Amino acid sequence: MSQDPAPALYAAQEPVFPRKVKGFFRTFKWWIMAVTLGIYYLTPWLRWDRGPNLPDQAVLIDMANRRFYFFWIEIWSHEFYFVAGLLIMAGLGLFLFTSALGRVWCGYTCPQTVWTDLFILVERWIEGDRNARVRLWKGKWILNKWRLRLTKWTGWLVIAVATGGAWVFYFADAPTLLSNLINFTAHPAAYITIAILTATTFVFGGFMREQVCIYMCPWPRIQAAMMDPDTITVAYRDWRGEDRKNSEAVKAGAPQGDCIDCMACANVCPVGIDIRDGQQMECITCALCIDACDDVMAKIGKPRGLIDYLALSDEEAERAGAQPKPIWKHVLRPRTLFYTALWAAIGAGLVFALFIRSDIELTVSPERNPTYVLQSDGSIRNIYDVRLRNKLGDDRRFHLNLTSNEILRIELEGKDHVLWIDVPADTTVLQRVYITARPQDPAASIESTALRIWVEDLESGASASQSTIFNGRKSQ
Repeated sequence: MSQDPAPALYAAQEPVFPRKVKGFFRTFKWWIMAVTLGIYYLTPWLRWDRGPNLPDQAVLIDMANRRFYFFWIEIWSHEFYFVAGLLIMAGLGLFLFTSALGRVWCGYTCPQTVWTDLFILVERWIEGDRNARVRLWKGKWILNKWRLRLTKWTGWLVIAVATGGAWVFYFADAPTLLSNLINFTAHPAAYITIAILTATTFVFGGFMREQVCIYMCPWPRIQAAMMDPDTITVAYRDWRGEDRKNSEAVKAGAPQGDCIDCMACANVCPVGIDIRDGQQMECITCALCIDACDDVMAKIGKPRGLIDYLALSDEEAERAGAQPKPIWKHVLRPRTLFYTALWAAIGAGLVFALFIRSDIELTVSPERNPTYVLQSDGSIRNIYDVRLRNKLGDDRRFHLNLTSNEILRIELEGKDHVLWIDVPADTTVLQRVYITARPQDPAASIESTALRIWVEDLESGASASQSTIFNGRKSQ
């Protein structure tokens, strides 16, 4: 008895060839592409004068000196909490926009979407619109096909190299690095980074496209937790469109809906789905299907909006012919208000922390082994490593002092009878400090004495301090 063959567990990729479309959302996406790519490619070349001792690149990730410069803001390595806060705000912002407007990030500003749109634009310029690209893909590898493919791949490669090259300019002075790259004197890490980013951009934007969104990106699996029936997202009004023109029900005499089965919505979809099949994980809500459907509705004299941004909670009202709730009532609901409040609170906290931070800082580290030194005259000495940080753009002289309820003396290693230190601009200096209690002073025989070490900028008068303890004989 013959058995049916086992079903195939693997299916080859069916390439997606989106058709050209015009409309409000397509134009909006072109503008977003131009702005985002302009920001990405041009930002490393912006200059910002910080003074003679600091880099003049407006946005710079200085890995060697462990700094991040953003126009007038300078983030040091110990202030990474600012970066962490921005990442948390980005995550909350993604939650907020997804709960309010669906996968609007994916459809408009995700790098994969932006570069895929750019690659498809180049492909369309060279190979033609959807039907021409389908014929070319199915055709034999003749000279014309090789010519078109090589031309297209060359265009993609130029974009990929520019993408990888722009990224490394964020980590070094852009004009200097560009000169070094051209002269082949740049660090090998720069060439390796450009090569890796070029390869990934070329493959992801040119060949994998929708597969990155569907299989590699985790967000399609997470978005369901962020959305509910009040979320505004791209959807098909089946209560208006069904039954479709070519359906069996219409052929049997049932009333026809507005959908004429032209497949325009599916043909423009960059991920190759049919929005009329309902909400799908693959949908990135790019809204190109809205433009395509509205164009068809205009041609056949039907009202726009068969496919549109809408909330599924309005379905019952729209089926009954009533007006849906205003958009603001869908957007302003407890979930989105909670995300907004949390996002704003973190942002306000970061801004507050940014403006209250001092231009000078110090950290005090007591020597733990030994906790104190007994000198020949019976006095007790404690040793501290004081790290002074000058965040200003010019050299400053800092004066050290201490306050305590007990009598203590302070000395600086390598400084005879001097309590000031010259700290170069945008630099950290480590200074060893000795604090001593004479034998007759109470601090010498007390297990621990609270004190505070101060540093003062002799030019501006700004100061900073940190508390610590002085260890006496009874500490051991």
